[in-house]
Parts: sequence; structure tokens; C-alpha cells
Amino acid sequence: MTQPFIEAFFDEPTNTISYLVGDSATQSAAVIDPVLDFDIASGVADTRSAERILDFAREHKWRIEMVLETHAHADHLSAAPFIKAQTGAWIGIGAHIRNVQKIFRPVFAMDDLKTDGSDFDRLFEDGERFVIGSLDVEVLHVPGHTPADIAYRIGDAAFVGDTLFMPDYGTARADFPGGDARTLYRSIRRLLALPETTRLFLCHDYKAPGRDEYRWETTVGEQRRSSVHVHDGVNEDDFVAMREQRDAGLSAPRLLLPSIQVNIRAGHFQPAEANGVSYLRIPVKWKGESA
Repeated sequence: MTQPFIEAFFDEPTNTISYLVGDSATQSAAVIDPVLDFDIASGVADTRSAERILDFAREHKWRIEMVLETHAHADHLSAAPFIKAQTGAWIGIGAHIRNVQKIFRPVFAMDDLKTDGSDFDRLFEDGERFVIGSLDVEVLHVPGHTPADIAYRIGDAAFVGDTLFMPDYGTARADFPGGDARTLYRSIRRLLALPETTRLFLCHDYKAPGRDEYRWETTVGEQRRSSVHVHDGVNEDDFVAMREQRDAGLSAPRLLLPSIQVNIRAGHFQPAEANGVSYLRIPVKWKGESA
């Protein structure tokens, strides 16, 4: 089995890891979960993180043909459109992004938002296969964190997005609209049914207490033995009780509001107004009101 070339790019402000995944036989490559730098205080967007990936690709003669999103992220904005503009790459995401668009269209009063997923170039179904050069890629639908989460299995590696964190940190939250802790547990067990030597590449790391360095690669076996949330022996009901209690005490991600409304458009900002400026919406409600 041909194994992929993998280069990770860590963005510390959002604790996000993006990946360049390539086929050494053809120099074809994909970028997974690229970050657009965004300063919420000033409203200034920057492409420096994406440019790091492009510079690396040019230096090592990788040909970027696709941008693969694991889901519509709630903690960083996607740089997929910038990479597409620079390389001609197409943008893919799980087909259930349609559900996420339908959930959030009324939240942000985005009447112009299409809810058919057509802002993206490819919508992947569970079990679908495609290639990066000569590398076979299998799509696994792993909902729970959001309805649209998918993982990409490439050789002995799986890129699992936010579904899992490092074993000493645990698992993703499941309290976003459309999320569900019970569904998340079942998705994780599906991932942990892969061969124990399967390498798992994560989208985030927050350095669990007692660990000094960031890490984003683990294995199925390591998760099954030592995950603080889902090691072998943790049953579904216990996981759901733990996850729901933990989620109830979590604050919203710092970039939640801009991230969601941009990322469900495949990384595009809302169309510019007559003055040439794009604007983001902030839903305002009184404390105690439901969304």
C-alpha cells in the first residue's frame, strides 16, 4: 500500500493543524483544513498561514489539486478560496454540509445563502472514494461534533478533524447546533475499529495539563488504550453523560460567529456592500433568550 507524504502546519492562535498530503509518485497533493488568519478585534484577514503551505509546496514541487475540509469549522476561518485562487484546486467537504447550512441560515439571517452545498466543488458521501495522484482516499462520515464531519482515510493514515483530540485531552464537544454526544460516540467507535496501527492526524491540540509540547499525531491503538474519554471499556451512556456535563461548562470559541458564517460558504465572506467592504453578522439576544 502506497503511503502518503504528510507535512503538518500548526497555527498557534487557533490551535489548528493544517496538512499538505501528497503522492510522491506523481507530486499531486491536497491541503486539508487550511487556516485564514483573522483578527476579530480589527476585522483584518491575512493569508500568511496559507502562504506557508503554498511556499512549502512550491519549494518541494508539490502540485496542489484539492482542498479538503473535514467540516465547517467553528474556531477558525478557512483559507480554501485563497488556495483555490492560487492553484486552481477544487474544494471538497462532506455532503451533510447542506444540513449545517440549513441550520445556520436563519441564525445569521443569510437569505442569500444557498443550502444545496453548491458553494463547494465536491460533496462527499460516506464510503466515497477518490484519488490524490495514485493515492486512494476513503471518506468516512463521522457526525456528532457537527452533522457534516467526515474523516479522510489515506493509506495507513486518517485525518479525523475535530472528532478526536490527543488521548490525554479527549474528544470534541457535541453541543453545537446539530451536534449530538451519542452520535459522536458511535462515530469515534467507528474510527477506533480501524487497524490499531492506523495513524490519526488531528485538527487541533491544546496541550493537556502536564504536557509541554503540541502534538497532533496518535494511533488507533493509543486512543483505545489511553484516551481519557473513550478508551476501551467506556460505554456509550457513560460517554454521553461525561460529554454533556463537560460541554455545559464550555464557553463559545472566540471565532465562532465569523467562522460559521464564512465556512458554510466554502470560506467566502458575504458579498461586499456598495462601499466594497464585506460585513459579518453578530446575532444579538438578551441573556436567557434561546437562539
